[in-house]
Amino acid sequence: MPHLFHYWLLNCTLKKIYNFRKEIQEREAAEYIAQARRQYHFESNQRTCNMTVLSMLPTLRDALMHQLNSESLTSLLKNRPANKLEIWEDLKIISFTRSIVAVYSTCMLVVLLRVQLNIIGGYIYLDNAALGKNGTTPLAPPEVQQQYLSSIQHLLGDGLTELITIVKQAVHKVFGSISLKQTLSLLELEQKLKDIREVVEHKDSDQIASYSPLCHYLMPDEENPLASQACGLTERDIATIKLLNETRDMLESPDFSTVLSTCLNRGFSRLLDNMAEFFRPTEKDLSQNSSVNSLSSVSLPLAKIIPIINGQIHSVCSETPSHFVQDLLMMEQVKDFAANVYEAFSTPQQLEK
Repeated sequence: MPHLFHYWLLNCTLKKIYNFRKEIQEREAAEYIAQARRQYHFESNQRTCNMTVLSMLPTLRDALMHQLNSESLTSLLKNRPANKLEIWEDLKIISFTRSIVAVYSTCMLVVLLRVQLNIIGGYIYLDNAALGKNGTTPLAPPEVQQQYLSSIQHLLGDGLTELITIVKQAVHKVFGSISLKQTLSLLELEQKLKDIREVVEHKDSDQIASYSPLCHYLMPDEENPLASQACGLTERDIATIKLLNETRDMLESPDFSTVLSTCLNRGFSRLLDNMAEFFRPTEKDLSQNSSVNSLSSVSLPLAKIIPIINGQIHSVCSETPSHFVQDLLMMEQVKDFAANVYEAFSTPQQLEK
């Protein structure tokens, strides 16, 4: 009889171990499937981000060319007007402003859309995971997604206009007194662009916040026009305001500031690379001097640099993946940042907030 009892006890223990093991394996398999599903959703979301950036670049380019219309000035110059010098001076400021704002706004568009689409992507993942569960309210129903994503219009509208004003003032400060006949090397041009960036990205002495002063152009300062109508807010409005506040928190984070700064460095470096081919030494230069390969050896008059910088907007804001945009979209820092944002907003803990 004790023999049977021991056998029964052993059998029960083995069964428990087997069930426990099976439970762990099933849990691991479920976690693996969930992780694989989340990874697939994340990667799909990044492709959507890239396509969205490319689809919005023509709108950005058109807005810039409308507000900084250098083409009308070049048309005037063809008619040899009496105030030719004055028009050239205007063209100088507008051409530099246009391409510099194109770099700033394209970098901002890339990083802002990464934030917005990964926040919303995280919520969509959670909504899909909660499908079929009783009593769950969607975190981001389609109408909330639409209302939230429409906030990108600030960067393409008022934000862009304010950015143009600031950059134009900086260009005036740096290039205003430089004669059209003065020659500049690529190295000197690079320094001028750094000087302009210094003015545009300068933090006021009373600004102690760690976030980038460029955030102001990405989203309006006020909480949200909806928030001012505190009475009569719908559930959709409340959900949208929550998303906008979470986005603002993300834009004011040191990580966002670092990623945007890295993008801008790459963007301005690529702009100079695009212009470098116009600063190549001629056969005559090479025969006269063997050391002309250095970046400082070839100089061009400012009047010749103006049409070169003026045309850069077509490379920077190109909807067909140009080297410029491709560089920004494929940067490791941008990818890592996107993954961190998605991770933060696609974990079930978000449901409890």
